[in-house]
Amino acid sequence: MADSAEKPAMLAAPDGATIAYRHTPGKGPGVMFLTGFRSDMTGGKALAVESLCRAQGRAFVRFDYTGHGESSGAFVDGTIGRWAEDALLVLDRVAQGPQILVGSSMGGWIALLLARARPGKIVGLVGIAAAPDFTEDLVHDVLDSDAKERLARDGQIVMPSAYDPEPCIITRRLIEEGRQHLLLGGPIAIDAPVRLIHGLEDHDVPWRTSLRIAERLTSADVEVTLVKNGRHRLSEPADLTRLSAIVAALLDQIDFVSRRP
Repeated sequence: MADSAEKPAMLAAPDGATIAYRHTPGKGPGVMFLTGFRSDMTGGKALAVESLCRAQGRAFVRFDYTGHGESSGAFVDGTIGRWAEDALLVLDRVAQGPQILVGSSMGGWIALLLARARPGKIVGLVGIAAAPDFTEDLVHDVLDSDAKERLARDGQIVMPSAYDPEPCIITRRLIEEGRQHLLLGGPIAIDAPVRLIHGLEDHDVPWRTSLRIAERLTSADVEVTLVKNGRHRLSEPADLTRLSAIVAALLDQIDFVSRRP
């Protein structure tokens, strides 16, 4: 699978930022893909789900948050709330009609936030190594006292990345603003069907996070798929086949329910 050579469309945010997106027209319910932290819409999982939607004549949207990919802005200026606002703008302005959200890692957190914000529009959700609350549980809480002191004093720290030769800058604002969007401390009021996929060898987001999400969701229709030897990215060919099958089955289920008298 290769990304299109054509330039993406651009959506203007209220503050003048531009959000790059690609929209495939088709029937509903549509599918919207939300990428992970420091990722962009050209990744294999997004393209695999797009390929499925094209084969079904299904509407599909993928996009880059501000500070990511081909969108405007600097990554270090981003926060969970800002990236959720970007996603909400794409959902409201580009994605037409009922949608299934497919979120990878941080995108799983943002998908949960969107499903709460637009319950009438979100008819299903798929999380791939979904990482709600990661800024607190998996970043701030694991920092040693010296790193926390530097974060408080300097406003940012530099951390190595397992996926990029360039280190990752974590800002104090990212951590503090993220606390306004934490989900795992109480019920998550989403009643649409949810499918969660997580690798047992995920060293970035523990697989038990998906079980915590399942416990917190108010929906009665939640399934968790645990992948032996699966790592965080879940981007191997077998992973993409599994993801496509799970999204296709959820689309079939929603189609069937919508046709019932």
